[in-house]
Amino acid sequence: MIKFIKNFRKDENGAVTVDWVVLTAAVVGLAVAAYSTIETQTNQLAADIGATVGAENVAVSSTPTGTVGG
Repeated sequence: MIKFIKNFRKDENGAVTVDWVVLTAAVVGLAVAAYSTIETQTNQLAADIGATVGAENVAVSSTPTGTVGG
């Protein structure tokens, strides 16, 4: 029984598994944070582009002839 306990204490297979689980969790956490940041910035950029295009459409439609340079 004492030999079993000594061997169990020396066995590092479980420690390696825990290391990999922690490392994988860290990578997944960083990926989620990066995705969230990219998504937020992309939505803001799309909104800015939409506002700019909408403002250009208003400017074009308010010209007297309805055409640019007309």
